[in-house]
Amino acid sequence: MTTTLLLLADTHIPARARRLPAEVLRTVDEVDIVVHAGDWVDVATLDLLQARSRRLYGVHGNNDGPELRSQLPEVARFSVEGLEVAVIHETGPARQREERMDRAFADVDVLVFGHSHIPWDTVTRGGMRLLNPGSPTGRRRQPVCTMMTVRLEAGALDVSLVPVDRSV
Repeated sequence: MTTTLLLLADTHIPARARRLPAEVLRTVDEVDIVVHAGDWVDVATLDLLQARSRRLYGVHGNNDGPELRSQLPEVARFSVEGLEVAVIHETGPARQREERMDRAFADVDVLVFGHSHIPWDTVTRGGMRLLNPGSPTGRRRQPVCTMMTVRLEAGALDVSLVPVDRSV
């Protein structure tokens, strides 16, 4: 069996963009699972992704207000194709991130996180895959806005960092 995922974080709507880029919405419609690692900012984006996604897992971030915090957990966990996945917004500084996350999420195979707007794809000493999709609406110090797609088959992850044109 093959499962496809879209990884998003830090959409910051309407602060960074008025809406999700068209490419993001097309991908939402195509994948099996959408994962959002926080900083939605508005409830309308959560409502939109809930309506369009086959399955949605999300967490609140530091810029999300009380209404989003009441609907979303700080940490989300789910299993897919035999892998244990966790989602969190913040993991702290990049320095020693792998070691800290191995301790905090010892039972997890994949940890999706956000906050920095900086794409990240590493494997810890403990074998956990750490993925930050960046942001599809706010590139910060990055050359382009980004999201990640994942193709999961027989426990193997094929991860792609996808540039996003937020003007479309």
